[in-house]
Amino acid sequence: MHKATIQNITRFLNTTLRVRAIKDASVNGLQVKSRRGGEIATVGFAVDACISTFELAKKKGVELLVVHHGIKWRPQKDVHLARLRETYLKKNNIALYAAHLPLDLHEEFGNNAQIARLLGAATIVKFGRYHGIKIGYAGMFRKSVRLSGIAALLSARLKTTCRIMPFGSRRIRSLGIVSGGGGSIAPEAAATGLDCFLTGEADLALFNAARDHRLSVIAAGHYATETPGVRALMRPVREAFGVSTIFLDDRKDL
Repeated sequence: MHKATIQNITRFLNTTLRVRAIKDASVNGLQVKSRRGGEIATVGFAVDACISTFELAKKKGVELLVVHHGIKWRPQKDVHLARLRETYLKKNNIALYAAHLPLDLHEEFGNNAQIARLLGAATIVKFGRYHGIKIGYAGMFRKSVRLSGIAALLSARLKTTCRIMPFGSRRIRSLGIVSGGGGSIAPEAAATGLDCFLTGEADLALFNAARDHRLSVIAAGHYATETPGVRALMRPVREAFGVSTIFLDDRKDL
């Protein structure tokens, strides 16, 4: 069992997720330090670094918060908002760690690999090129499954409401998965000959691409499709450091 310091947990996550090897707009790693110098007892896991999540973390006694969407980006998205969030964290002595693309594409703990396993897909391979790297996964089913059945399983397991665009096959043998805002990768799914493309957000561009490519698409929600990765990280951190881990579900207003 390793000593449960923020520095040691940060090093563990950086190594596990290969953070330094993956180019990303997110400044991945420890984004906000805290004043804690010794061991910590509670690590929180969440999708978004926003103040409502921080309030939940404070209420639960979280000392280190691990998120998918952090507050520091290249270029910075909203300087004022980032400062507001960082001020809250520092005032309440909560450290913040972020892993964006490294968590999307990880073969064991990543959002996309986790969803593929949740659906029972076999022969899982890398898929979905984004800025030169493949961040998603594609999988085959041993026998065809109904498009509506996939959506129903996702809705139940991810606690979401799926939007189905049934422009292609209603019986699915293969699908590509890119969580969150991965709609721009739909044409690659069509070109690869996949029966279905699964992502988070459904915008007009995705709708039109799916219709023109005669591709069936499921949009299961940006937030919902990016919960599996942060949830999957809880076990290895708990086992390596003996800390209490908690998932902070912050979608009451979604």
